[in-house]
Amino acid sequence: MTVLLFVLGVLFVAVGIAVSIALHEVGHLVPAKLFGVRVTQYMVGFGKTLFSRRKGETEYGLKAVPAGGYVSMIGMYPPAKGGDGRVRRSSTGLFQQLAEDARTADAERLQPGDENRLFYKLPVYKRIIIMLGGPFMNLLIGVVLLGIVMVGFGTAQPSTTIAQVNKCVVPASQQAETGQTDCLPSDPEAPATAAGIRPGDTVTEFDGKPVTDWYELTRWIRDAAGQQTPIVLERGGQTIRTTITPILTERPVLGEDNQPVLDASGDPVVEQAGFVGMGSTTELAPQPVTEVLPAVGENLQAITGVVLHLPQRLADVAEAAFSDAPRDPNGPMSVVGVGRIAGEITAMDEIPMEARAASLIGLVGSVNLALFVFNLIPLLPLDGGHIAGALWEAVRRGVARLFRRPDPGPVDIARLLPLTYAVAILMLGMGALLIYADIVKPVNIFG
Repeated sequence: MTVLLFVLGVLFVAVGIAVSIALHEVGHLVPAKLFGVRVTQYMVGFGKTLFSRRKGETEYGLKAVPAGGYVSMIGMYPPAKGGDGRVRRSSTGLFQQLAEDARTADAERLQPGDENRLFYKLPVYKRIIIMLGGPFMNLLIGVVLLGIVMVGFGTAQPSTTIAQVNKCVVPASQQAETGQTDCLPSDPEAPATAAGIRPGDTVTEFDGKPVTDWYELTRWIRDAAGQQTPIVLERGGQTIRTTITPILTERPVLGEDNQPVLDASGDPVVEQAGFVGMGSTTELAPQPVTEVLPAVGENLQAITGVVLHLPQRLADVAEAAFSDAPRDPNGPMSVVGVGRIAGEITAMDEIPMEARAASLIGLVGSVNLALFVFNLIPLLPLDGGHIAGALWEAVRRGVARLFRRPDPGPVDIARLLPLTYAVAILMLGMGALLIYADIVKPVNIFG
C-alpha cells in the first residue's frame, strides 16, 4: 500500500507539472493569435512527435520527452540587412552561418499573406505581452493553487496540544554547533518533563491566563524564566493542575512572524529566554483570502534568492552529490527530486489525507512559481531573454528618435544564437547535475 501511495504521489505531481507546461505554452499561444501572428505549432514536450492534430493553421501535438514545450511562431528572426537596406546573405564564419541558417529556416515557413503576420514586426509591447504570457500563466496557476491550499485546506498552525516533551535542555548555540540530539548527563532536566507534562496534553491555562494561541503561550514562557508558574492541562477529559518553572537558556530570537531571526550569515540570533522543552501538534487552519498574495510574495522572494545565487547553489549541490556533505533543503532540485518528495508525502500514513492532499497541491503551486521566476531570467532561450531583447530594441529606437537618427530596426536575436546554444547546454548540464544529486543524495525535508 505504501508503494502504491508513493507512486500515486509521483504521478500526481508529474501530471500537475505537465499540465502547467501545457498552460504555459497556452499563455504564449493565445496572445500571439490575438495579435495576428501565425502560429505553426503548439507542442508539449520535445523530440519525436507521439500525437498531433492540425486545427486551422496550427498543429497541436504531444512529443516524447516531457521536459518542456514550445509555440512556433513565424518571423522570430528579422532578415539581416546590409548598408543598402537589402537582405544580405552571409556564408563566412560559424556564428554568422548559424544566424543565417536560422533566418533561412524561418523564411522557408513563410506563405503568401504572412508579410504582416511576422513576430518581429509587432510593436514592442505586443511582443512583450506574448513572451510574458507563459510565465504569467505559471504565476496565475501558482496563486490559484496556493490559494486553494491556504483558503480551502488551511496552513499548518501550532495548536495548544502537546506533541512532544523533551527530556533535557540543550542550549541553542550548543545544538547548532555540535548537532547534539541526545541528552548528556550534564544537561538539566526539561521543566516540562519535571512538571509531568505528557504528549497529548492540551494546555488550557498558564499563570492564570487562558491559553488559546501557542505563540502567545511561547511568549509568556520566555518571559517567565526562573518563576514557578501554575499551569492547567486537559488530559483524557480530566483537568490536571501543576506548576512549571521555565529555565533560562539560549533560545532563538523570534520575529513578528514568530520565526527565528537570522543574522547576515544565515544563522539564528540567540538570546537568554525562558524554555520548558515541549512542542505542539499542528493542525490545518483556513486562512483569509487576503493572506494568499503575501504568501505568494514570500515564496517568490525565496525563489528569487535561490536564482540570484544559482552558481553557488549548484556548486553546493555538486559538493553534496560527490561527498558526505548534506543537501540544502532550500536549494534547487530537479523534477526527480520534486516527484520523490511528493511520493514521500503521499506515503506518510501518520499525516492525515487532507494534509497530504494540501501538500501535493501546494508543491505543484510552488513549482509553478519557480517556473515563473526562472523563465524571467534575461537570457535566451528563456522568455526573459526575448523580453530583454524587445526592451533593448525599444531603448535603441527611442534614442534614435530622440536624436533624429535613422531607425536602427528590430534587434536581430539570430546573432545571439551562439549564446543561446551555450545557455541551453548549461541548462542541460544543470538539469543532469540536479537529477543525479536527487538520485544519490536526495533532499531530506522530513528529518
